[in-house]
Amino acid sequence: MINNKKIIVVLPAFNAEKTLKQTFDEIPLDIVDEIILVDDNSSDTTYELAKKLKINHIIRHDINSGYGANQKTCYNKALELKADIIVMLHPDYQYTPKLLHSMCYLIANDLYEVVLGSRILGKGALKGGMPLYKYFFNRLLTLVQNILMGQKLSEYHTGYRAFSSKVLNQIPFKNNSDDFIFDNQVIAQVCFEGYEIAEITCPTKYFKEASSINFKRSCIYGIGVLVTSLKFFMAYYLNVNIKLFKKN
Repeated sequence: MINNKKIIVVLPAFNAEKTLKQTFDEIPLDIVDEIILVDDNSSDTTYELAKKLKINHIIRHDINSGYGANQKTCYNKALELKADIIVMLHPDYQYTPKLLHSMCYLIANDLYEVVLGSRILGKGALKGGMPLYKYFFNRLLTLVQNILMGQKLSEYHTGYRAFSSKVLNQIPFKNNSDDFIFDNQVIAQVCFEGYEIAEITCPTKYFKEASSINFKRSCIYGIGVLVTSLKFFMAYYLNVNIKLFKKN
């Protein structure tokens, strides 16, 4: 805990057997109270390894449901366990768990409700091996999103993020996609509710075992990002009733 606030780390996992232990071993248990791993029906030994590591809560989907569906299960379980701060960390070791202290302290001290680990602040992305085409489209999409959504974020596409439970209880994340665009929709919902977002420079690693979507899926994701941003613009500035931003 920090300031008597319960901290839960959620690990949305899929075929993470080669990197799960590295990730788990660096999670700072001096502040993290519980860890949740959701295995999205991996074809490797992710689930069995999670049990050997004695992760507090392990959930396995009966079918492969998608990255967004995995996070929904993660967040629902964390809220059920009465977390005050919830950190989503990929178990593929692309993002360092060593930033958990800094991210959680910003929320625990009531400075921000949402904190993102940004690969773009500084030179973390290219230094860590991000492919040039991904870096280019990251910057282009972020520029368009900042214009449409009235923000000044360095990137919207990081998979390393911390939330207060207040935020996750307020935004309608269950309305979101079960696919990769879920991440972007969550940030749009956070901005729609008027929360300020903090960003911390985050070193990142691109290597064979780290998860990454291919060029085709990256293009599909990019289109989804533009659609999400346009929906935000219509809902926020034109008062159009859009389900993505309305509670059930």
